[in-house]
Amino acid sequence: MNIGRLIRMNRLFAHPSGHLCSVAVDHFIGYGHGLPDGLRRIRQTLSEVAAAQPDAVTMHKGIAAAAWAPYAGRIPLILQSTLARPDDSARQQAAVPEDAVRLGADAFAVAAFVRGATEAAYLATVAECVRQAAPFEMPVICHIYPRDQAGKISFAAEDIAWAVRCAVEVGADVVKTPFCGDVQAHAQIVAECPVPLVAAGGPQADSLPAALRMMVQVMRSGARGATIGRNIWGFQPIGAALRAFKTVIHDGKGAEEALRLAGLPPPPKQ
Repeated sequence: MNIGRLIRMNRLFAHPSGHLCSVAVDHFIGYGHGLPDGLRRIRQTLSEVAAAQPDAVTMHKGIAAAAWAPYAGRIPLILQSTLARPDDSARQQAAVPEDAVRLGADAFAVAAFVRGATEAAYLATVAECVRQAAPFEMPVICHIYPRDQAGKISFAAEDIAWAVRCAVEVGADVVKTPFCGDVQAHAQIVAECPVPLVAAGGPQADSLPAALRMMVQVMRSGARGATIGRNIWGFQPIGAALRAFKTVIHDGKGAEEALRLAGLPPPPKQ
């Protein structure tokens, strides 16, 4: 790894734990009819997220240009480039690695969905992004998701292992993929991945404690952290939710202790 890419990677994984706790606000194309409040009120969300000091924030180029200036240089920026849905009703690239350089980003993100007829086309796009990023020493993070026969996101360990291998084969520097739900199975996926593997934050959980409990399992698998979206900005207060996730990812705490340290009430007893 050349020095430019190493510098950027070290910024992303700068915490002494070696883990990444990042926030994503790049979901808009996934909401066909309206946006959740956390994305609709993007300036307020970014303010609350930045105050809790995530390791990085992932967004599209328009939001970066319009709303990221107050935090520029203080928090690493990951530029998302893909406009896609699992059913292929959207599948386009909105940015190239040169845009990431121009915007001062520390990494370039590209999404892909595998299993299904468009699998190879997605992987070709990731490979092309890797090629274009190389002259700039810009790390490429592949957000890769396997699909089941119905075209929905699959959480099966075998499918996730396949997705991870696909991303590595086409040159991703970091792979983000769903957690399969089984610590032992996911640990094998992590162990067999030769680049940093982080988890997607997952669908909106029923509660913040439930989301934190899932993240505890993710970290037990040996993953290098996670990028979380709706399970941070989907709960109030956003900053406290992020602090709780940081406590799990960086400090290895359990869900209840993370809530307490973030100043949040414990989950109700069953």
